Amino acid sequence: MDLLEPTVQPYAWGSRRIIADLQGRSAPTPGPEAELWMGAHPAAPAGLTRHGKRTTLDRLVERAPRRELGAQVSDRFERRLPFLLKVLAAEKALSIQVHPDRETARLAYRAERERGLSADDPERNYSDDWPKPEIVCALTPFEALAGMREPGEAAGVLRALRVEALAPVVQRLDDSDDAGLVEVLRTLLSWPPESRGDLLTRVIEACDELAHSDGEHAGAYRAVVRAAADHPGDLGAVATLLLNHTILQPGEGLYLAAGGLHAYLRGAGVEILANSDNVLRAGLTGKRIDLDELCRIVDPAVGVPILRPEPDADGVRTYAAPVPEFRLYRVERAGGTVQLPGEGPRIVFNVEGVAQLSLLSNSPGLAGDVDGGLSLQRGESAYLSAADGPVQVSGAVTLFVACPGDLTH
Repeated sequence: MDLLEPTVQPYAWGSRRIIADLQGRSAPTPGPEAELWMGAHPAAPAGLTRHGKRTTLDRLVERAPRRELGAQVSDRFERRLPFLLKVLAAEKALSIQVHPDRETARLAYRAERERGLSADDPERNYSDDWPKPEIVCALTPFEALAGMREPGEAAGVLRALRVEALAPVVQRLDDSDDAGLVEVLRTLLSWPPESRGDLLTRVIEACDELAHSDGEHAGAYRAVVRAAADHPGDLGAVATLLLNHTILQPGEGLYLAAGGLHAYLRGAGVEILANSDNVLRAGLTGKRIDLDELCRIVDPAVGVPILRPEPDADGVRTYAAPVPEFRLYRVERAGGTVQLPGEGPRIVFNVEGVAQLSLLSNSPGLAGDVDGGLSLQRGESAYLSAADGPVQVSGAVTLFVACPGDLTH
């Protein structure tokens, strides 16, 4: 078992308090802190100290993948830890985005390499050849846009604005199937430059009026007004009305499959995803948007279910997804000792209390620096290798456990 030193990502949409408060640091911080990465992604691997030597988790896995990951996980995922665990802390809207499936990522990444595009080329869409499914679990009320509305519902949401310029778009939605949703998304994001400002002004004014109603979609209209303030002049604010609006309560989660269009707007959550950074953006961003590639991979039929797992007798909630890369557990204990869920390589993140981790008596304990156990304070995380075997936790705690998923998928 190894105590991790996670990496903070200072993206502009982040909070100056949430992550610092969680880790017991002074707040507000000098700049925004958007994500806390606990994993082995080469862009920002977590640090650790083993046998008196400081290293990073990706290097540790690279040196002895079968010991750290176990033979099955190492062979299946090309000697890489297959998941990345994060904390998200959003005070502004993140970009509207979609992620590829495995085959799309593999082929597109290879094609870009064959074109000679370097890793930092601005024309590059794919940073690696992995898919990026994900689950987010709310720590606070967490506002999100997740999955595209049914065409008829999207037509009604836009019709209520009474913006004349959108009449052809509403008509297209009235007459369309799922493919028509993608056409409308393209239309909104490629609106003629000479009339974009007028469209945005009229949509925002209409949304501001509807936001104060008691209508079914008042929350979605409020989200447009805030997103437009976060990203002035960005047509993505209009496109958000094509997406389902939801506010997760603490403990609830969302599963985002490949092709599912989404954006996170406000709040804090724990996110687990395949160990990839492949993102195609649709708006609410100053970064590259490849509209053709986005529309090629977005799938309006992808549902985004809200996950509300019930705890078992040990206080364990399982956030399962039909992917081999990851599974997420939330463990809430009022005290006592219980074996942690999951097996193989795991990352444990403590969000409340003091967690005492210890190897079971039959665990070989070959990998880490800890003989007797490891104490995790609030906001701390630990890496458990496959060689550590079963691990138990004691104390009144709330923590998350990330591990590989069902490898039969």
